[in-house]
Amino acid sequence: MSTFITIIHIITAFFLIGVILLQSGKGAEIGAAFGSAGSQTIFGSRGPGSFLSKLTIGAAVVFLTTSVVLTIIGSRSVSSIIPQGKPAATVPQKTKKTSPASANKKQQVPSSKQKAKEARPSKQKK
Repeated sequence: MSTFITIIHIITAFFLIGVILLQSGKGAEIGAAFGSAGSQTIFGSRGPGSFLSKLTIGAAVVFLTTSVVLTIIGSRSVSSIIPQGKPAATVPQKTKKTSPASANKKQQVPSSKQKAKEARPSKQKK
């Protein structure tokens, strides 16, 4: 169902773009460039509406309706790429048993100076 509505939505979008581009603007006359607004009637200087303007209104209504319907359909179906369910079973790790005396001893980590001294070859006297 959503695939069908998506196809209708895309076709309507292209149709709406085409119909709008076929129409000429209201200010397409040379007088509009110099501030002349034409007649000040309720519907403008072009009358109540041409065939293309009625097609534009119809396509806009269909486009907005399909937009709302697709939004409603999309919000109802919750999907995720992360699987929802039980977490993976973890294997318990074996721990070393240490005596309390060895647990309190700090392990000495050599500093960078000590590492540098060990890495340098010793100078031998001849």
